[in-house]
Order: sequence, then structure tokens, then C-alpha cells
Amino acid sequence: MPLRLGLLNFKARDNSALGRFWADALGWDVFSDGPAVTGVGPVGFVWPDPMGFCVCVVAVPDPEAVRYRVHLDLATTSAAHQAELVARLQDLGATPADVGQGDVPWTVLADPGGNVFCVLEPREIYRDTGPIAAVVVHCDDPRAMARFWDAAVDWTLHEVSDDHARLRSATGVGPYLEFIRTTPDAAPVWTRVHLDLLPYPGDDQAAEVARLKTLGATPADVGQGDVSWVVLADPQGHEFCVLAPA
Repeated sequence: MPLRLGLLNFKARDNSALGRFWADALGWDVFSDGPAVTGVGPVGFVWPDPMGFCVCVVAVPDPEAVRYRVHLDLATTSAAHQAELVARLQDLGATPADVGQGDVPWTVLADPGGNVFCVLEPREIYRDTGPIAAVVVHCDDPRAMARFWDAAVDWTLHEVSDDHARLRSATGVGPYLEFIRTTPDAAPVWTRVHLDLLPYPGDDQAAEVARLKTLGATPADVGQGDVSWVVLADPQGHEFCVLAPA
């Protein structure tokens, strides 16, 4: 059966520090904090939560400077809330970022690890998502991404066009997964932020990996070595991991 979209994985030099930033930024808790991995989720979150979505920050020696292909959009409920949230995030260590956005109603920031994210102006579609409005993936072909990810995970496809596609958990809670058309360039495509997928209890990891390959996924080597998860790339070259069942 399709996989769960379990978490968003960040790479950082200091997993604890970046994990604390995102816990404070989202109003979430740090539910695990080890020497190499920090888990951040909604208050009361227990991994693995079949209905939940969390952030995992993994320590790496020297995260590369990269083109940003995956980022978070944060939701706000009013203009005042947006201004307050931007100010609070900067107090926590976020800094203004220029990614060529020009004059737009949202605010682009970078977290203390250099990962760009957006604080959106109020939008009706995100009024019930919680603090994360969307996980946004930049791509060349949103329709192709929608076909792959709609089959890969147990989320519902809500919208698809030549310029964007939008999925959300079938339960109707939490953030959207969005694919936005961007102009391709020659910059590196490796990213510090990626999605981790989780099989349901009783499902077989190897069978799920084989199924994803029939959908167009390909093996990817990001230097992971001998690990319990499998690294793949979707048809547009975005790396993601299939975790062992938990």
C-alpha cells in the first residue's frame, strides 16, 4: 500500500541547536535529542505517529552550499500575526533572505542553518494546517511530480496544473505537499532538506522500494553507506528516503 509521509529531514552542523530553533518557531516540542539526531513534533507527539508529521534534524560534518529545492511555508492568520511571527523568528536567530522574490506579500527568511523558508501572508486555504502551511518542492514538471507522489504516498491530490500541484493527507489535517514549477538551472541539485517516507506496520520496505521504482524512482547515493533506510530519487531528481517500518 502507499507509504506515509513521515517527516521532513534537515541536515545541520548542530542538530540540537537547529532542532530547538524549529521547535520554538513552530510551537512544537523536542521529542528526541541525541548526539546526531533531534526530533521535533507537535506537543504530545510520539514517533511514529500515523496521523502526524514531524521534523528531524540530522548532524552532518559540513552541510554543502546548495540550491534550495525544498522549503517550508509557514501559515499566519492575520497581517498582525505575520508581522509578529517574522519578528519572533528573527529574535530566535532567523535572518532575512533574498532568493530573487522581489515585491511579494510573504517574507523570506533563513534559519540559523541557512535553510530558506517563507512566512506567508494570511491565506484561507491554510487556515487549518497548523504552523506549517506547506512543504514546497521546486520542480520542472508539476504534473509529473503529482503523478509520482500521488501513487507513492497515501495523500490526496487536490489540485494539479502546468504550474503547480497540491496534495494533502487523506485525513485532511496538517500541511500540504506542493510542487511549484521553477526555471531549471545548472546549480547543484543536492539539498539539505528532503522527505522521509515510512511504511505502515506489517508492510515490507523492500517491496515498497520496488514499487516506487516501477513508478519511476531511481537509486541515489548521497554517501549514506550501510544504513537501514533506502535513498531514492523521484523522477525529477529529488532525493528522499524510505525508512524501515517502525
